[in-house]
Amino acid sequence: MMHARRATAVLLASVLTSSLAWSAGAQARDWQSPDSPFVLGEAYPDVPATCETAEDWIDLAPPVDGRVSFAITGKLVVIEQDTALAYLVMCEETQVQVMCVTYSTKGRHLGEKVLFAGGWSRGGERQITLDRAWQRRPTDGSN
Repeated sequence: MMHARRATAVLLASVLTSSLAWSAGAQARDWQSPDSPFVLGEAYPDVPATCETAEDWIDLAPPVDGRVSFAITGKLVVIEQDTALAYLVMCEETQVQVMCVTYSTKGRHLGEKVLFAGGWSRGGERQITLDRAWQRRPTDGSN
């Protein structure tokens, strides 16, 4: 009886360890998938996230100390500028919101669809900040 319990405990521990390792490995692969809006360094991802998919990606940022770049497309909901910087926010309050810190609003207007790309940082549970970022119209022809 004692031998059966020990064997069951060892099997359970093995399954749990394998499950945790697979989960961590799957998460590490996700940010590197072909449709990932993340890339290491100063380069910019080929496939941006959207306001609808940002929630799927917010917890999958690469676990590194260096620069991670992130790209996203969506409609502007806030546009502010001070004497040095411009702050543009996309996505509704009910979604993960993304703020682009840049040097100019480039004449953007609320509701305009734009592409943000820049250095990723988590601003809060449902906020992403892209600092040293740029913004432009998406290349898919939409505004």
